[in-house]
Formats: sequence, structure tokens, C-alpha cells
Amino acid sequence: MSLSSTVGIPVVSATDIDAALSRRDAVEAITATLRAGWDVENAHDRLFAPLAGGEFLLMPAESASSAGIKVATIAPGNTRLGLPKIHAWYLLFDRETLEPRAVLDGARLTTLRTPAVTAVAVCGLLTADPAGPRTSIDHLAVVGSGPQAVEHILTLADLLPAGRVSVIGRTPGRVDSAVAALRAAGIAADAGSRDDVAAADVVVTATSSPRPLLDLDDVRPDAVVAAIGSHGRDHRELGERLVRAADLVVEARASALRENGNLAAARTDEEWAGGTQPIANLAELIRGEFVRRPGAPAVYTGVGMAWEDLAVVERIMESTRTDEPSASEEAHR
Repeated sequence: MSLSSTVGIPVVSATDIDAALSRRDAVEAITATLRAGWDVENAHDRLFAPLAGGEFLLMPAESASSAGIKVATIAPGNTRLGLPKIHAWYLLFDRETLEPRAVLDGARLTTLRTPAVTAVAVCGLLTADPAGPRTSIDHLAVVGSGPQAVEHILTLADLLPAGRVSVIGRTPGRVDSAVAALRAAGIAADAGSRDDVAAADVVVTATSSPRPLLDLDDVRPDAVVAAIGSHGRDHRELGERLVRAADLVVEARASALRENGNLAAARTDEEWAGGTQPIANLAELIRGEFVRRPGAPAVYTGVGMAWEDLAVVERIMESTRTDEPSASEEAHR
């Protein structure tokens, strides 16, 4: 792979990322990091800073060999202009010297790692099915029609055979575009409705909705639901009855109780802190410590954590490394 450089270090483009890492590889990177014992409850906080047109989001993380930070801008008004809501770059540094090692396209990184984390959660919840471990999806319904919706379907389809795939959205044109992209990738997807949500055994919500899209009566009693679109305590995709009734998994309890609107609207901070309803984190799910109840929905709700980006970035850099130093690496010495 030939990586471009304009600042003396490799600049890894979206095309470079796709060439270096498959969706399955990204899932394996997240799984391996969790299995290696990453302490998800003591990870760095995400940092938000207000701007006139939106806000900065800074996501720092540190591993045994690297330090990194994703710098993102979130501009809600961009959707009215036909522009992406989020722009981002990832900056990777050596852990000991803090010398810069690479700059990566942060937007593509996000659309790669977010579905990978969701896939880890969904696979874990299906494995924990009270009727026995499951290795396929009968009917996958995804609410949302943007890049994250499409990437979630592509990632899950790479891991688990799906009998039916339904895309549900408010804008028919965007739904049609999503369905066309999925069919071009070999997935027999169709435009769906709320009836498909009610019939699906796995439901993913990937929207920026500030108000609940689904509640307990909208899904099967045994459904696996993954809500990953809305961020911040004032935004939520799930109604409180669904959250209260569900077996819950989050990336980490600390980050979820600080930032997750699905949880904040369902119970008070005191109730969550007091253990009124159990919450498992991804590490516990991967270790097989999570037990699902028969007849209860299982919900994973994520906000995104910085360690996830770093885990995928390190795997990307391993894939792009060559024996001979590149011109940009020589210039940096």
C-alpha cells in the first residue's frame, strides 16, 4: 500500500483504511482488545467543546504501545446543506515519546469501528440466548438509512447469515439509496416498515433522533435491540419501558451513565447507581458473564468510546506496515 504524506508522517485515507482492514478484521480487533483485559470502566472520558456551528468532540486513548486522539466536529445544521454532520481526523502517537506516527481519516474510521462494536455486542447477545447460542439472524431490521445504517448491515452480514434485511427510514429516497447500495454489495435488502421492526429478531437503530423511536410494544419479547445513533443525555432512540424491561449491555457503565440518553430517560441516576436494574459492560459480555432472561428483550446501547478507535487504528497500522521505510518515514527521522 502506498500512503500519502504531506506532514512528514503517513496520512491514511479512507481508501487506505478499506484496503488495510476488512469489517471482520475490525470486529476481531475490538474482540481481541476486550479479551486482552482492557479496563473499559477506567478509559479516558470524551471531551466536548461548544462551537458556533456545533461542537468539537475529542476522544483520547492510550494503549501499551500507542496514544491517540480523534478530533471530530459535529455540525447538526450540515444536514440541511447536504453536508456530512460529522468530520473527523485521527492522530496517532508513540506512547513513550509522543512523537506523531500517523494521521487517519476519522470519518471512515468511525463508520468502520462503530458497527464493529455493535456486532461484538449483537453476537454476544445472540450467543447468550436463553434457548441456546445462535449463529444467524432470521430477520434484521435497521431503523435509519444513513452511512451507519448501511455499514451496520454490511458488518453484521459479514458475520451472521441473515434471512431478511429491512431498512426503515423517514425519507423514501434515502431508504431507496441505502437499499440499492446493499443490493450492490450482494445483500437482498428491502425497504421496510414498523411491521418489520415488530417481526425482527434483531433490530438496530442508527439515527440522530432526539425522541424515542421504539418502545416495548414495538419489538418482539425476545428481540435483540442495538441502539447506537443518538448521543447525549437529551437524545434517545428507545422508550423507557423498553429499557426498563430489557437485559442491558453497554460499552462501559461509567460512560453510559454519563452520556447515554436511553438510560438517563429510563431511570434516575440514583436508581442506576443503586443497582435497581443490572447493567453489564462489553468486557463482561465477552467473558460469558452476561445471562439473558427468557422472554425479555436484550438491549445494547452505545455512545462510542476512544479505546475502540485506538484498537482499530493499531490494527490498521499493523496491516499497512512494510519492511522498508517509506519516504515519509525517512523524512520524519
